[in-house]
Amino acid sequence: MQFNLIGPFEIVTDDGRSHAPRAPKICQMLAVLALRPRTAVATDTLVRELWGEEAPAGALRTLQTHIYHARRLLKDVLPLADELLATRAPGYLLDIGEEQVDALVFERRVRQARSALADGHPERAAEFLADVQRLWRGPVLSNLSVNAVLTGRIAHLQELRVHALELRVETELRLGRSREFLPELRALVNDHPLHEWFHGQLISALHRAGRRGEALQAYQSLYHILRSELGLEPSAELQRLQSEILRSEALLTEVPEPRRAPHGHAGRLSARRLTTGAPL
Repeated sequence: MQFNLIGPFEIVTDDGRSHAPRAPKICQMLAVLALRPRTAVATDTLVRELWGEEAPAGALRTLQTHIYHARRLLKDVLPLADELLATRAPGYLLDIGEEQVDALVFERRVRQARSALADGHPERAAEFLADVQRLWRGPVLSNLSVNAVLTGRIAHLQELRVHALELRVETELRLGRSREFLPELRALVNDHPLHEWFHGQLISALHRAGRRGEALQAYQSLYHILRSELGLEPSAELQRLQSEILRSEALLTEVPEPRRAPHGHAGRLSARRLTTGAPL
């Protein structure tokens, strides 16, 4: 049994069947428990997620009802799941492994990719990041309205995804695939317009590819975005990169003056032509 939290909440059995519970609060509760597998989650935590800071008077009793229905749901999905959702002080425990929760596998793969890259193994990092890309099916718990407990975890996963994208850029550049990666860099800049680092990588990649005009256009695009959205200018590092591109552009467009032959040499040539008729 697999609990998928990235994208819409769903439970997937080993035979590939997907089950999406219709009761939102049961989904919320199972999501909180799945993010802490084989760990007892306090009833107070579950109540805070289901009803926020102002829980109704009968919240604990209603929570027990939700637990009952969740157990029936799990039993329907997997007939052998009698003890999957257990009562454990100070609350309840979902008896599954981390590998059965896509969000936890996602976190582990990002850590593995970061370590592989730090150890000088970009090929291995690329394999882990391919898993990361496959696991991200869309916004976390996209079919649910959530409260504080899950909101914090969702924010963490979203930030981790951006970090994974940064790792992927670094990995592709280390593997020498900057030209091939340019379309994806443009997509990243489009999807994350205020992420200055992505813009910088695009500008640098275009510059290295000899596409200086496009690199300068990419810089101007970033400049206008930052000025209009935040009232800021690009970082000093990116301003230095722009200056470097402009200098290289100027060097390429300079037309050297024709070299003049020394006076004596020209005189000898003229004299030779006059006296012998030899071509210059």
